[in-house]
Amino acid sequence: MGCEEEVMKIKKKLDKMTSSDSDQTQALDILKVLQGLPINFQVLSKTRIGMTVNALRKASTDEEVISTAKQLIKNWKKFVPDKKEDDEKEGKEEKKKDKEDKDKKSNSNGNSSSTSKSNAKPTTIPAVPPTTDSLRLKCREMLVNALKAGDMPDDAIDSPDFLAEQIEDAIYQEFRNTDAGYKNRLRSRVYNLKDTKNPQLRENVLRGAIPPKRLAVMSSEEMASNEMKALREKFTKEGIDDHQLAVAQGTKTDLLKCGKCSQRDCTYNQMQTRSSDEPMTTFVLCNHCGNRWKFC
Repeated sequence: MGCEEEVMKIKKKLDKMTSSDSDQTQALDILKVLQGLPINFQVLSKTRIGMTVNALRKASTDEEVISTAKQLIKNWKKFVPDKKEDDEKEGKEEKKKDKEDKDKKSNSNGNSSSTSKSNAKPTTIPAVPPTTDSLRLKCREMLVNALKAGDMPDDAIDSPDFLAEQIEDAIYQEFRNTDAGYKNRLRSRVYNLKDTKNPQLRENVLRGAIPPKRLAVMSSEEMASNEMKALREKFTKEGIDDHQLAVAQGTKTDLLKCGKCSQRDCTYNQMQTRSSDEPMTTFVLCNHCGNRWKFC
């Protein structure tokens, strides 16, 4: 069994323990099993086990369970791409921010650029140029709300505000204006990020699996959930099969009986759908009720 499958099985067990009144007697043993698995960023992204472990940590009253869960989350954060801030650096940034907040209070004439700089989160992605365009600012606000439309993953690489600026600026740089093309591109990003049936897209953006510039140019098919992609593939295959049957003239026969209307007015076609050494598949159409079936 692969690591991802094992983690998914463990996740289902832990999901049942995340309420405060649930049976958590096996929680510690399960967390220790997780510690021994070769979990990487891809497994974390696909299974979302980090969110489940964090929920268990919040629901548990067992100190050992809480401590083990915290250690697992801390170890997993190291797998996030471009996540270079360690605890010591975060402490320095907090002190720096406190100092800047004090300076801001003592200086009532502080400009907006210094305020923005003091609130910026450390990141490896360069900041985008500021804008005063009311439409662009509104679009950034819509993206921020879409990115916040759900639980924030513990391993998010940046704030929703910063990522929203990156996405909007990438779209603007492509169109160089705020016309219909720009607006339509923004709307599709917002719609897909807020889609409750496709939470993986929003989480992948927050975790850095999908960079802002990549999201800015993705097609609707690329942003779709795995279930929607499978459904589209199924519809495409069925459409091709129907087209092939419509193109073939077929042979009428009264030897076959429709199982739906019991009539013997049928047309059949034979197609090689498997390897050449296998028998052909026979597709039958009832000319009376339109029922279709196949047999080998």
